[in-house]
Amino acid sequence: MTALLIDDSRLARTELRHLLRAFPEVAVVGEARHADEARTLVQELRPDVLFLDIHMPGQSGFDLLASLAGPLPHVIFTTAYDQYALKAFEVNALDYLLKPVSEPRLAAALAKIKPVAPASAAPPPAPEPAMPPLSAYDQVFVKEGERCWFVKLADIKLFEISGGATRVYFEQHQPLIPRTLQQLEARLDPKVFFRANRQQIINLHWIASIEPWFSNTLKIKLREGPEVEVSRNQSGLFRELMSL
Repeated sequence: MTALLIDDSRLARTELRHLLRAFPEVAVVGEARHADEARTLVQELRPDVLFLDIHMPGQSGFDLLASLAGPLPHVIFTTAYDQYALKAFEVNALDYLLKPVSEPRLAAALAKIKPVAPASAAPPPAPEPAMPPLSAYDQVFVKEGERCWFVKLADIKLFEISGGATRVYFEQHQPLIPRTLQQLEARLDPKVFFRANRQQIINLHWIASIEPWFSNTLKIKLREGPEVEVSRNQSGLFRELMSL
């Protein structure tokens, strides 16, 4: 299903987009900061579901829904205010999630969307079984050329794009494996591994120091490893996720 994120907070949109990575059946096709922007994107993109904040500059989330013509997408409200829950269900909202949104509540909301196939349609082919997620204590097989390792994920400090492959940093080794960061991120524990930027995923347990960097970004020094510059968007997400 396709999803449109509507929230005036960039950090809230980024965090929700990060949570939705755990649901490969959901494709985020756009983001909007206010009702006017959302109205245009709904008409252009025709998303299946809206993740909609209530309080936004100008018109509220309820105002936006009232202005939309034609069949409406499914609506999941994401808000910091609990007093609008009754009104949300009066406008046929699918669910009402309070911030900060948790992954179990998000999963429960998405489970309510049941696509219905036409009666005459042939049954869809069975999907390929998804690879199971890995914990930091799992061991993985790493091969480069004629060399092989069986290494615990907790010992891997960094994954880094290098050309068309990914370099894996552990102990004194840095082999290349034919995987993308997207493929790896789908199987890694997000509580341990963090996407620092487009090129690197770091193991949070290997952080030695953190310092502010240019344009409100962060620079992280890994133990026995290189320094990693965290992108602006991911720096904001890092602060949100790791702060008390």
